[in-house]
Amino acid sequence: MSRILLIDDTPEIAQLLTFALRDHGHEVHAEGFTDTVSNLIGELHAEALVLDCTSWDMSEALFDLVRQQPDYSQLPIVMISDTPEKADASLRSRNAQKVLLIPKPFTGSQVARALQELLK
Repeated sequence: MSRILLIDDTPEIAQLLTFALRDHGHEVHAEGFTDTVSNLIGELHAEALVLDCTSWDMSEALFDLVRQQPDYSQLPIVMISDTPEKADASLRSRNAQKVLLIPKPFTGSQVARALQELLK
């Protein structure tokens, strides 16, 4: 069982995604948008991060906060975006590694498969 930190600023989506990931065997801790994401990763001993914020800029800011921490430079991250072209360009410009992008609309199974891929 992998410990996943889910950051989602829409409580209903966070709840549905939490249920879906738990059904796939993950231990999930869900939070709303927070700039203390790096602290939460450490406190929870999270093995992966899922970012689903309404605005790509919000997810991008959290991604940068995490990647600035040397201990989390290779933490697997699944990012969900309603602007996948913008998100893909942003991640490529950062030479982002250990990250998978999922366009909206998405399913919990898609996120679970992405986590499985990143965690193997």
